[in-house]
Amino acid sequence: MKMQPPDIFQRLLDGEPISFIDADYSKIVKACDDTRKLLLQLNNEADSDEIRKLLSKIFASEVDATTVVFTPFQINYGKNTQIGKNVFINFDCTFLDLGGITIDDNVMIAPKVSLLSEGHPISVNDRQKLTAGKIHIKKNAWIGAAATILPGVTIGENAVVAAGAVVSKDVAANTVVGGVPAKFIKTID
Repeated sequence: MKMQPPDIFQRLLDGEPISFIDADYSKIVKACDDTRKLLLQLNNEADSDEIRKLLSKIFASEVDATTVVFTPFQINYGKNTQIGKNVFINFDCTFLDLGGITIDDNVMIAPKVSLLSEGHPISVNDRQKLTAGKIHIKKNAWIGAAATILPGVTIGENAVVAAGAVVSKDVAANTVVGGVPAKFIKTID
């Protein structure tokens, strides 16, 4: 039996930079277009149960009844996001999830937070490529307003990311980080 090569979404998750001229790049564009259609419905919905139903379609997995997401909410793909129980996501958050986003139980995300699991190489010759790195926000973490979490970052259990921080490196459990770039501020007792 002949093995099928990984699809473009799996190639990204596996860490392969994907060129904008890749033969399969149109599959990413199509999937993101499909997600935007669901987002139009989501961002015009006020009922929490209906919001969870639409998010479950976007994520291709059920969003628990204890999770609350305030709209507007933006996401480009959706299928690479996993959200636990008792998660709260406030207004105006943006997720780029082609690299994968996992949010564990009891996480709080303030308004205008960006979780960006995608980026581009710095080199001018390679910049027309998409790169990805999984973001993992562990249990009980709190992400402050307008914070940005960059590709490949893990936020440890019980950690706090201060408002406006730009997090480019992993955050240890039970710590507070802040600033641009985010740096250790203190340990949580």
